[in-house]
This record gives sequence, C-alpha cells and structure tokens, in this order.
Amino acid sequence: MGIQFTNLKLYRSQAGLTQEEIAEKLGVSRQAVAKWEKGESMPDIECCVKLSEIYGITVDMLIRNMMVEFADAASGDEHKHIYGVTKLNDKGQITLPAECRRAFGMKPGDMILVLGDDTKGIAIVNLGSELPLMNKDN
Repeated sequence: MGIQFTNLKLYRSQAGLTQEEIAEKLGVSRQAVAKWEKGESMPDIECCVKLSEIYGITVDMLIRNMMVEFADAASGDEHKHIYGVTKLNDKGQITLPAECRRAFGMKPGDMILVLGDDTKGIAIVNLGSELPLMNKDN
C-alpha cells in the first residue's frame, strides 16, 4: 500500500471538486488523481503548477506538504501527523481540520493555548473547556 497524500485530497475537498473534475482540468485520468491521493504515484511538475493554481496555494506549499507527509510516513513515527492545510482569515482566525479536532478531543468552547518559536513556528495546545486557574472552586 502506498503512502496517502491526504493533503491532495484535502485541497481537492476544500475546493469542492471531485477527482473527475480535477482530472478534467489537468487533462489526466480520474485514476491518475486517485493514485496521487493514495500515494501510488506523484503528479508531474506541470500538474503540480496547475494544482497549485486551482487550490490557490504555491507550488512550494503543495510539494513540501507532499514531501513532509512522505517523510513522516517513511519514518514510521505513528505519533506525528499532518492534518492538512487551512487558511488564515482577515481576523487572524483559522479552522482546524475535523480530523485534527477529533484526534485531540477538541470541541467548541475549548480553551486553546498558542505558543510560538520564531525559528520553529507555532504550536497549539488544547486546554479543554476550563483552565484550572480560572475555575472558581480552586
């Protein structure tokens, strides 16, 4: 079984397109798109350029995400995951992918701690529905 490039499927789903529609836009078969999403093959550079235009992302984002998924899967580390890509809106808000929220038991109203490192990026931690320090009973 190949490595699944879930970001390709996520991008397609977020764009509201089927495999058939992507295939038609790229001039490839639906089976080719399915194979890319299953990790059985990878799109060529021309298709990557077209996919990035369709999804409104850079080629770099598309390729790096595929490579990171490949590296994570190849490393055998089952504790590391890529849940997909989301866009920052004009208020600085993001929507976490549903699979990520499920994996970490996140639900509406949960407190989220946001941490940052200028060289490594941003991390978020689910604190649950109440912070112990904010609980009046403590």
